[in-house]
Amino acid sequence: MFGRFKDVALLLGRIGVAVVFLAHGLQKWNNGIDGTAKFFGMTGIPLPTVAAVFAIAVEILGSIAFIVGFLLPLVGLGYVVISVGALLSVHIDNGLTGQGGYELVLVLALAGLALGFNGGRLSLDHLLWGRKRARRDADVGELQNA
Repeated sequence: MFGRFKDVALLLGRIGVAVVFLAHGLQKWNNGIDGTAKFFGMTGIPLPTVAAVFAIAVEILGSIAFIVGFLLPLVGLGYVVISVGALLSVHIDNGLTGQGGYELVLVLALAGLALGFNGGRLSLDHLLWGRKRARRDADVGELQNA
């Protein structure tokens, strides 16, 4: 009974996290790669143009994939990389809470990671690979019980 609620809760969590990253990605897109790279360079992020392209790709394309549940672990790890970069380059000196603090960055990174590795059955990953994994796990269980 609770399985369906769990899957809906995981989907809503993915949507919520992805919408926040998507909004930041669209801001970066509107600033352009050069504008985003310039900002990244001012904050000390190495290879700012590469980082800008990576951030825009993860935050826009990755967020769309996250919502539909495609390549969830990969996107979750991408969210962590982006968040750690933001935490270390912009937010760390502001402390955990308060103006410019890193609490939201930390929560988004860890929520993205958790949801990326536990995306639920309402995802393309489950549709594409979940059934194969379930069959494989059942076969392993039968071998262990034999």
